[in-house]
Amino acid sequence: MDGSIDRLKARLVVKGYTQLYGLDFNDTFSPVVRASIVRIVLSIAISRGWNMRQLDVKNAFLHGLLQEQVYMEQPLGYADSSHPNHVCRLKKAIYGLKQAPRAWFHRFSHFLLTVGFNNSQADSSLFVYSSAHKIIYLLLYVDDIIITGNNISLVDTFIRKLCHEFSMKDLGTLNYFLGLEVTHSATGIFLSQLKYTRDLLLRADLLDSKPVGTPIIVS
Repeated sequence: MDGSIDRLKARLVVKGYTQLYGLDFNDTFSPVVRASIVRIVLSIAISRGWNMRQLDVKNAFLHGLLQEQVYMEQPLGYADSSHPNHVCRLKKAIYGLKQAPRAWFHRFSHFLLTVGFNNSQADSSLFVYSSAHKIIYLLLYVDDIIITGNNISLVDTFIRKLCHEFSMKDLGTLNYFLGLEVTHSATGIFLSQLKYTRDLLLRADLLDSKPVGTPIIVS
């Protein structure tokens, strides 16, 4: 995964802006892992020689289960001609719903807790599995996942469980995550945000701007 577009998709999206708080949605906030936690876990994995794997969840928001009663008009082109005035009651989340991100995180975190993981007190998007000196760290940022641990066989087994429970794409060894390019070498890894920075400059039409020295101390 290098951040480039793999393919284009067409999605059914509901009109979430018509939802009313307390009626068809409540909590919408979904935790995401902090960049500092990502760097800490990567440093632990490198210092101990662990392999780092990356997964991508396909259609993540469609996995969430709804707690509220949500109704949707029949989509254009797919309406039931015999019942044109009927509406659809949604049992699972769909793109556009205000609570879709929260529902996905709740579903995924609940699965991890049932298979033996614990939520880190440092970051709610860091999950840790520890049993008989075997450790797995899992970082979650919406639909992007990093997995590392001290037992390759256990990590492979867990990835198979994930792929059985959710629609996943195994991207292999970690090389690009949240704008971080990861370059592997014999002595460790090199983290760079060159592509991310270039994309920002291109979007702001500043790619041809002249560089200047930073007028403050770089932390």
